Amino acid sequence: MRFLLTWSSQAATRHGAYEAFAKMSDDDDAADHPGVTLIGRWHDVAAGSGALICESDDVSAVHSWAYNWNGVLDIDIRAVLDDNECKAMLRNKLGLGQKALPRRRKPQSRPR
Repeated sequence: MRFLLTWSSQAATRHGAYEAFAKMSDDDDAADHPGVTLIGRWHDVAAGSGALICESDDVSAVHSWAYNWNGVLDIDIRAVLDDNECKAMLRNKLGLGQKALPRRRKPQSRPR
C-alpha cells in the first residue's frame, strides 16, 4: 500500500527537528523506517511542514516511523491510490467492469 504522510512542526520544536534531520546519514534515515520504502519526500522549510509518499505492506511500520517523530511533528497518515488503482476501484464500484472508459476528445479547432 502507498501512504501520503503530511507533517507540520510547532515553532518551539521546529529547529530541533531540523537539526535532528540534518544530522541523519542515509543509513540513519533508512534505519528510521524499517519495512517502509520511501518514494519521495518534500519539505517546506519556511512553513515547517512537508509531505512524503511511501509504500509498505505493514501499516504498523508506517505508524512506527511516524511515532519516531511525533514528539516534534504533527503527522497525518493517509492510504492513497495511484491512477490505475483508483480507476479500477471506481469502475468496480460503478459497475463498469474493467473495460476502458472512452477517451475525452480534444475540441476541434475551428477553421478561420
